[in-house]
Amino acid sequence: MTEQTKHHVQKKYQVGVEAALEVMGGKWKPLIIYHLMTGRKRTSELRRLIPGITQKMLTTQLRGLEKDGIVARKVYNEIPPKVEYELTHYGWGLKPALDHLCYWGEDHLEKIHGDKSKVLEEFRG
Repeated sequence: MTEQTKHHVQKKYQVGVEAALEVMGGKWKPLIIYHLMTGRKRTSELRRLIPGITQKMLTTQLRGLEKDGIVARKVYNEIPPKVEYELTHYGWGLKPALDHLCYWGEDHLEKIHGDKSKVLEEFRG
């Protein structure tokens, strides 16, 4: 039994959403997953795509996602070292959930602000 399996076996959940939120919950993980759905990214690319996240927080979140089997880390043997992250096959299973959250969020922005395209443009900077 792996350390990862031991961790998940010991914890008891009341509903499945608890387990899902433990893996992908929080402010940063869904954004990281969302951006990795467009393809493999280097840490510097993720930092540009996610304004406000610190290098330390990004590294911590990526390690957690890697530990849970959502993200794969690929290290290239070159100088300077090149590291890229991508979703695993298992991680791609989160795409439908994130798609629904995106649609709901856009509808919510439209409901609150009346024009989701204008609001989204403002957030994109």
